[in-house]
Amino acid sequence: MDVFQRFEAVVADAVSALVADGTVPADAANAAIVLEPPRDPSHGDLATNAALALAKAAKTNPRELATRIAMGLARHPEIASAEVAGPGFINLTLEPGVWQAEIGRILAQGADYGRGDPRMEPLPINVEYVSANPTGPMHMGHCRGAVVGDALASLLGFAGHDVVREYYVNDAGGQVDVLARSAHLRYREALGETIGDIPEGLYPGDYLVPVGKSLAAEYGDRFVGADETEWLLLFRTRAVAAMMDMIRADLALLGIHHDIFSSEAELLASGAPQKAEAELRARDLIYDGVLPPPKGEVPDDWEPVELPLFRSTLYGDDIDRPIRKSNGQWTYFGNDMAYHAEKARRSSALVNIWGADHAGTVKRIEAAVEALTNGQKRLDVKLVQMVRLFRAGEPVKMSKRSGNFVTLADVVTEVGRDVVRFMMLTKRPEAMLDFDFADVVQQSRENPVFYVHYAHARISSVLRKAATLTLPHPAPLDRLDSQELALAGLAAQWPRVVRQAAAAREPHRIAFYLADLAGAFHTLWNRGNDDPAFRLLVEADPALTAARLALASAVAQVIRTALAVMGVQAAEELR
Repeated sequence: MDVFQRFEAVVADAVSALVADGTVPADAANAAIVLEPPRDPSHGDLATNAALALAKAAKTNPRELATRIAMGLARHPEIASAEVAGPGFINLTLEPGVWQAEIGRILAQGADYGRGDPRMEPLPINVEYVSANPTGPMHMGHCRGAVVGDALASLLGFAGHDVVREYYVNDAGGQVDVLARSAHLRYREALGETIGDIPEGLYPGDYLVPVGKSLAAEYGDRFVGADETEWLLLFRTRAVAAMMDMIRADLALLGIHHDIFSSEAELLASGAPQKAEAELRARDLIYDGVLPPPKGEVPDDWEPVELPLFRSTLYGDDIDRPIRKSNGQWTYFGNDMAYHAEKARRSSALVNIWGADHAGTVKRIEAAVEALTNGQKRLDVKLVQMVRLFRAGEPVKMSKRSGNFVTLADVVTEVGRDVVRFMMLTKRPEAMLDFDFADVVQQSRENPVFYVHYAHARISSVLRKAATLTLPHPAPLDRLDSQELALAGLAAQWPRVVRQAAAAREPHRIAFYLADLAGAFHTLWNRGNDDPAFRLLVEADPALTAARLALASAVAQVIRTALAVMGVQAAEELR
């Protein structure tokens, strides 16, 4: 139990005392009471809204109720003071021993500090991310969603959940037929044919050249003049397999590995869409009906067509959605509905990481999951905005080698995996992110990647220098002053950050927290630059040195752990 959980229990006990004496009704004790760090550190260590949350039910003035709660809290041996502020907030200042003990706990638990207890859930949480069409190598348009999804999966695992990482392979549909035709063109090229410019509508990148050469070596000129029906399925299968090998290799450069690769083609072959349709028809959630005409100017050739429609309006969608086309083929939604039904059968909760261009699809998929699971399974869809690439402020030109996009491999090779992963998490995913090749490797405070790494590298350097010193053990942590204990308090927020970020499905909160923690450490370091008495190493005072090194070690441990959840390795030194 971390500091916040412990004092949440203390506040709960204070509320229970008011319930016991009749001040607060028993049914109000479960009100939305929050315990959090105050925005202004000068107001104390913790703040609670308990009085504001309970005042209405208690039919009393919030400040009066806050005063009563504060009096009870002030009697707790680990609370130095409890003061009422504003309309009824209660600010708590904890005894120094609380933070001294937390430093020891961080050092004792090491990389497990902040880790959640294993959850007793019957099925895992499924995190589906990337799921790029298997038509070429990974490009920077895929990168951000890949990192966000992978970091979220790591965060949920660290928080105590059983997590499955999944990639949905869209290997059915028109785009993979185009891929097969593009591979056939490269196959003919490998046999000596001059193909000239790649025809409009085919994939132009030279990443299909090896696929064509492989097919040519295996089949010779057998399919050069053959009808498409003779080679399309074969070339599609081979090309998709080659593209998935390339995608796996690209993702591995980012340290990303999936547990499951689900095939859309296999899903269709299994009859999953028909099963989902039958289940929903049996509950009158699919019916045969006619969609309204498109909004705006109606085309002259538009005709009402009866289609099987899912009653998504029952779940908050704008219109009911067709699961089949007029020719009987499944719509994208029909396939996706079946896929999510299959995922829901083997998962307790679903998380999808999608590009922002899929925003219009979210409501109908959420509706389908709610219908298919009778509201028993949770689906979270996180939309990720694009990344804009710059070099020294100028937009980056697209790569000729790969067609018309910048490959993920090129970017990772140039700036490094850790830089790419960290930068993808420096903003909320729904906000556009600018990635400047010059800025992300710049050694300045404005670069969050450097700033966090620099904090860990500074601590590592000091610990190396201190390795030969003879210091008291255990360190006398009561030698730490209020500013140093404030840094310990910030490090002690890590378990709370884990819980809240996992619950909100927001791994970027870790990057925000690390920026705050690194900033607080650098402030303390700079204090030592201004006055040698505040340096971490004070050779004339081994006891004080031991205490400060214990604090620094605890901060470094939290930085390492948080970076590891993000998929980033902490820097031991910077060059």
